Amino acid sequence: MLSTGAPPDWAQVEVAVPRSSGRLPGISMAGFCHRSPAPVDIAMVAHPSVTLLVDLSDGEGIVYDIHGRRERGSVVVGLLPGDFRATGRGVGQCLQIRFEPVAAAAVFGASIELTGTLAALEDVWGRDAEQAEDRLRAAASWDERFTIVADVLGRRLRARPPVHPEVAYTWRRTLTSRGRVRVDGLADEVGWSRKRLWSRFRSQLGISPKRAAQLVRFDHAAHLLAAGNAAAGVAAESGYVDQSHLHREVKTFAGLTPTAVATAPWLAIDDVAWPASSPNRSPAKNGERSPYLR
Repeated sequence: MLSTGAPPDWAQVEVAVPRSSGRLPGISMAGFCHRSPAPVDIAMVAHPSVTLLVDLSDGEGIVYDIHGRRERGSVVVGLLPGDFRATGRGVGQCLQIRFEPVAAAAVFGASIELTGTLAALEDVWGRDAEQAEDRLRAAASWDERFTIVADVLGRRLRARPPVHPEVAYTWRRTLTSRGRVRVDGLADEVGWSRKRLWSRFRSQLGISPKRAAQLVRFDHAAHLLAAGNAAAGVAAESGYVDQSHLHREVKTFAGLTPTAVATAPWLAIDDVAWPASSPNRSPAKNGERSPYLR
């Protein structure tokens, strides 16, 4: 996220993360409690996941806006949200859940309808949304909330068929390679034609393989910029042709310059709330293959 008004004062924000034993594959959670009464206006920077924001605040709550579409309360944000803003005031609590696209497809169904936009959680889950929120509000601790979420999501994961293993493998290779893969090569690895992989991947995950690689590459570059690395070095390490190429991609995904992304206040807390987003995480070894391809 990048501040466009008052950035969060992280000294006034408590961040909670679940114990490793309570985590689900492809899903990560963090709880935020903002104790400052000051208003906050934040623009969210794209990352390679579908996001569920459960607003546990009292009063008016948080307002989200994408291209003029506004929702208040708990929302689901699809991939590639573009100009996405969140505003709120006063003491508040929010549970943020990130779903890798493969997990999102299992929890929400085909995510293509969510791509580039947001929806109220109740429009996606119906009555289950209200029941889940009531349970989370009644919980006495973040640990209890994480347990509730794991239960709710676990049941939804078991109730839906998974995406094709070839699609899941393609996503995993895209992520572990930090977006530096070719679609033709991935199609060969899974034994599909390029056209078939492109079609199945997009229909199930809501994004094309090429766009997914660009988003993953951007996410890695954004975290390197936030870590204080120079744009020229980030461009080279992230696989961009040159610094101008990096600049164009950052503008496309965030509407901002690399310098502006580097100072995004939300990225400053990512290593606490989302340690897997660290630019120091290790990519998979070359040639790593999914078990189904043995």
